Amino acid sequence: MNKLTHFDDSGQAHMVNVGDKPNTHRIAIAIGKITMLPETFRMIEAGSHKKGDVLGIARIAGIQASKRTSDLIPLCHPLALTHVSIEFSLNKAESSITCQARAETTGPTGVEMEALTAIQITLLTIYDMVKAVDRGMVMGDIKLLEKSGGKSGEWKAD
Repeated sequence: MNKLTHFDDSGQAHMVNVGDKPNTHRIAIAIGKITMLPETFRMIEAGSHKKGDVLGIARIAGIQASKRTSDLIPLCHPLALTHVSIEFSLNKAESSITCQARAETTGPTGVEMEALTAIQITLLTIYDMVKAVDRGMVMGDIKLLEKSGGKSGEWKAD
């Protein structure tokens, strides 16, 4: 098992020094799902919610959140993201929406946290926009699917 990098030799939390690491193209892809009542799903799918395009607004929120990750997570480095995308997959049988976020940068540290933050905020925005009609929605299955770049190279979830 690798050493935890956010702790120094005396066990104190610190920001990892990435100053000597080479800039490489880095990509991270994360995924998550929100499940809801069938009526709520149909409303989102049809775009008939009175607040407007739920998925369009959630996409923008997720992209915006990815750019603010270092403001939310204390030891994250601020990154110059070169690309962030959010894609949705609607599952009528489950009344669920799966979100996938892809974050990219060229730099000395990875973008896993940015992709995961994008997923969390995308799902929370969907919840927020339709909670008046369905407070029982469940968010879950949030995980990193893959990452590439840097010293550790490629990684894919099982």
